[in-house]
Amino acid sequence: MRKAIFLDRDGTINVDKDYLHTPEELEFLPGAREALGLLKAKGFLLIVISNQSGVGRGYFPIEDVYRVNERMNQMLEEDQVAIEHFYICPHVEADHCHCRKPELGLYEAAIRDYDLDPTKCYLVGDKVSDILASEKLQAGYGLVLSGHAISKEAKSKYAGHIYQDLLEFAKSL
Repeated sequence: MRKAIFLDRDGTINVDKDYLHTPEELEFLPGAREALGLLKAKGFLLIVISNQSGVGRGYFPIEDVYRVNERMNQMLEEDQVAIEHFYICPHVEADHCHCRKPELGLYEAAIRDYDLDPTKCYLVGDKVSDILASEKLQAGYGLVLSGHAISKEAKSKYAGHIYQDLLEFAKSL
């Protein structure tokens, strides 16, 4: 069985631009590309698990999300660190779907599709909802401060698993 890093996209790999949906607006966070290279060098598959509620809200079609992801991989291929797979939930919270983080649906699909051992995997994101599934999966996790603000309570609860950014997380493994 293999190991992977389950990555949130916006605020973890790229600058969160509130409903990013045009490839031209894609901007990597400082150190993110280097971090992805380190993680690949350590033998991890790179898998994005991303809630994209802008689709469910009718702000843009799912094809826009695909175009942003495709552009991200084109840029990452220059560094030979492309993402293996992008798993997307297009729903809003009110849909109560099984694929929206922190639910397990997309993680389970990736585990099945890539023959992953979840106990050798990590969930990384900039929101608590990005890492909540780690307990059920028995996976490791990292909460990065490069995106959304994290409450004092969350900082206290997740102390020891908080990193300035994806690069600091990657160097910690």
